[in-house]
Amino acid sequence: MKILFAIQGTGNGHISRAREIVPLLQQHGEVDLLISGTQADVSLDQPLNYRFHGFSFIFGKKGSVNHWQTYRQMNLFKLKKDISSLPLHKYNLIINDFEPVTAWACKLQGRQSISLSHQASFISEKTPRPSGNYNWAELVLKYYAPATHHIGFHFQSYDKFINTPVIRSEIRNREPNDKGHITVYLPSFDDKFLLPFLQKLPDIKWEVFSKHCEISYRDKNVWVSPVSNLEYNTSVVNCHGLLTGGGFEGPAEALFLGKKVMMIPMKGQFEQQCNAEAAKQMGVPVLYCLNERFVTALSNWIEQPFTVKSNFVNQTENIVNSLVQNFSILNPVSSPGLLSKSFL
Repeated sequence: MKILFAIQGTGNGHISRAREIVPLLQQHGEVDLLISGTQADVSLDQPLNYRFHGFSFIFGKKGSVNHWQTYRQMNLFKLKKDISSLPLHKYNLIINDFEPVTAWACKLQGRQSISLSHQASFISEKTPRPSGNYNWAELVLKYYAPATHHIGFHFQSYDKFINTPVIRSEIRNREPNDKGHITVYLPSFDDKFLLPFLQKLPDIKWEVFSKHCEISYRDKNVWVSPVSNLEYNTSVVNCHGLLTGGGFEGPAEALFLGKKVMMIPMKGQFEQQCNAEAAKQMGVPVLYCLNERFVTALSNWIEQPFTVKSNFVNQTENIVNSLVQNFSILNPVSSPGLLSKSFL
């Protein structure tokens, strides 16, 4: 069997999850890998067959998307060309983790594809959302990377096709420890912007992983490093807690390790707002801005007991095996209109 696995390259969660899934797919056939996007700090262990510019948002430095840089990076002509050039006829199975080039190529060529992603969970109305009118954002989630079948991941199994998170073996097999520091991963904040807040709690050691620095440095009680998979893993396994954005994989792994988690979702980023709402329903504290009350909230979070429990069993191999088995009985050519069908 010839398999194409297409992965979103904005942020690190998609690639981190793929590091666990790719070896399992390789047990079923020859796997070609495709990544589009420009904002990931980690990489796969296997070589890529396709690398596209894609369509990515650019992280800002004060808690939101940098809309100007996102616009400057946009290249719709290249996106259209890449979509048209992708040779999908070579593949028996096409799996997509919220990657738009492959998704739209499948739609235009009438090929079935399986959305294996966190974003697939938002097909269900049972998945938590923040209050308010987000119709435009729902449309973006639905049509950014359309698929014919959906297998989702989220903090809880809100619907029959939604599974609990994929926890990487390099995290799942580690023995957690508490060395007292707080790990910080807030990619939409510049480390220089964070320093004055964190230094107001001088008794805490902060280990900050920043997308905005290239050389590690220390400023008083704050250690700042560029994002590194190995160093981040070591930090979070041994931390007292994780201060992070509204992503999915990072909070999920910290909760699996039994760590305290506090989330600050990006402003105007609907998916992160949804993740924060789901985490808040579980008991995870959520802040929506950095202001004069931020330091007090941090101090209270560190001092108070954290009672959130998670049960993220290792079901990744079963999901991949079931995916391949179910797909083998499907018609290899589909109608482009089947956008809500799900299985597993």
